[in-house]
Amino acid sequence: MATTNSLHHHHHSSSYQHHRHNLHCQSHFGPTSLSLKQPTSAATFSLICSSSSSSVSVVSAATTTNASASTAVTAETATKFDVLATHLINQDFRKADEETRRLLIQIAGEAAVKRGYVFFSEVKSISTEDLQAIDNLWTKHSDGRFGYSVQRKIWLKVKKDFSRFFIKVEWMKLLDTEVVQYNYRAFPDEFKWELNDETPLGHLPLTNALRGTQLLKCVLSHPAFVIAGDDNEEADEAENRVGPKEPKKDTRMFKTDYSF
Repeated sequence: MATTNSLHHHHHSSSYQHHRHNLHCQSHFGPTSLSLKQPTSAATFSLICSSSSSSVSVVSAATTTNASASTAVTAETATKFDVLATHLINQDFRKADEETRRLLIQIAGEAAVKRGYVFFSEVKSISTEDLQAIDNLWTKHSDGRFGYSVQRKIWLKVKKDFSRFFIKVEWMKLLDTEVVQYNYRAFPDEFKWELNDETPLGHLPLTNALRGTQLLKCVLSHPAFVIAGDDNEEADEAENRVGPKEPKKDTRMFKTDYSF
C-alpha cells in the first residue's frame, strides 16, 4: 500500500511539474509574438487578431492624419489666391491689381507685412510657386495680355530699358508739347482697367516704383518667370534684326519718379 501510494504520489507530482513546465513555456510568448504555426486555440487566435486590429487602427489613423494635413495645405494654398481669382474672373482688374499688391506683401514675409510694402531685397525669398500662381491667374483671365511673364518679355525686348518699357506698357503718356516728352500716368484714373483691343500688352499688374525700379527689376528677374535662354535669345534677336537700328541713347525727357 505504501509503495502504491508512493508511486501514485510520484506520478501526480510528475504530471504537476510537467503541467507547470508547459505553462511556463507558453508564458514566454506574448500575444504580439510572430510565429509560423497556426493558432492552437480560440484564445490565442483572439489575441493575435486583437493585436493585428490595433496595428491596422494605428496605420489607418496615421494615414487619415496625413491625408487631413495634405488637404489642409491644399485648401490653404487655394484660399490664398481665391480673392484674386474671383476679381480676375469678374474682369475687375482694378481690384485684382490691389489684391496682387496685397499678396506680394503677404508672401514677401512678416517684415514686409508689418512695414506695408516690399523691399526689392525681399523678392528673392518669395517662392516660385506663389509668383507663378499669381501670374498664371493674370495671363489666364486676360487672354495672355496681362501678367509678370508678359511684362518680362516686353522688358527683355527693349533691352531692360525701363523708360522704354514704361512707354510700351503705357505706364507713361506722351505730353502735348513741342519737345517729345513723356510723363507718368496719374494713379488710378489715367490707367486702363478694362480689357479691350486698345489695352496695351503688359499694362497690368502695376508695380510701385516710388523708390526706384529695383523692385520691378527683381520681380521680372525672379526665377518664376525666367525661361532658359530667353535673355540671350532676345539679345541675339535684337542684334540680328533686319531694318533700321534703334538709337543707342534715348534723349527723350522723363519724369524721374511715379507713385502708383
